[in-house]
Amino acid sequence: MRTYRAGLYGLLAPYLIGAGLLVLVPALITFAMAFASYDALSPPVFNGLWNFWEIQREPLFPVALRNSASFILSAVPLRVLGALALAVLLNQRKRGVGWYRAAVYLPTVIPDVAYALIWLWIFNPLYGPLNMVLGAVGLPQPAWLVQPDSARAAVVIMSCFQIGEGFVVLLAGLQEIPRSYYDSAAVDGAGRLQAFRWITLPMLAPWLVLLTVRDIILSTQSTFTPAFIMTGGDPYYATLYLPLLLYEEAFDRFRFGDGAAMLLVMFVGLGLLLLLVYMVIGRWGYTDDH
Repeated sequence: MRTYRAGLYGLLAPYLIGAGLLVLVPALITFAMAFASYDALSPPVFNGLWNFWEIQREPLFPVALRNSASFILSAVPLRVLGALALAVLLNQRKRGVGWYRAAVYLPTVIPDVAYALIWLWIFNPLYGPLNMVLGAVGLPQPAWLVQPDSARAAVVIMSCFQIGEGFVVLLAGLQEIPRSYYDSAAVDGAGRLQAFRWITLPMLAPWLVLLTVRDIILSTQSTFTPAFIMTGGDPYYATLYLPLLLYEEAFDRFRFGDGAAMLLVMFVGLGLLLLLVYMVIGRWGYTDDH
């Protein structure tokens, strides 16, 4: 038994060491830096809560906070619902369905920079394929990345295509539901919508809660690349999200203390949001005791 445990610890050691060096140590340094003044040229100087007072007076901080909150409230429900709809649609054994599943997952594995450049071409108002399709069917052709509302919508739209991981999780969850449940519901006269409402959704509830929490966490970070490459935070700061503002504060203005304070505030806000999500939907679904 001791040899077995030693082998397990040996297998875990590289991961634990890597997580400590790449995650835990930088997190502790960032936490300490939030209470210090540091410009990368002189030694850090402890200044208490002064950085938090500084970011409270930063006019762009509430703008970035609102933009990030708006993105989370818009993108997360669409991503979860999209993954659920595709998982239900492709949860069948038919010829060619594997290709459709692979197509759903493909955008998830594209590097973020390449993905942003692809969408920069798609959203081009002059020769982009999206406006060509809209014009062909007689619909308005927005200047996607030029107007504030359409720029925010563009970032949400492109995020809704990277749902491959959530799709795979929900597809696995659907395949774990015993077929006998649906057969019994059919015998009792339940239709497809009733079976989905009273069988599928409750059985998938743990997976849906997990994906919602995961997407909220990822949404606080995933806006950086499209905002940095596609819009630079414009037009009129409409796509200035917290990750981009943190980057500019720390690496453009060399105010690492203020950037660390913003990051700490973002993490606290994220924690409160996740707590709210757990209180609202964390107990939804079935339990093994009932």
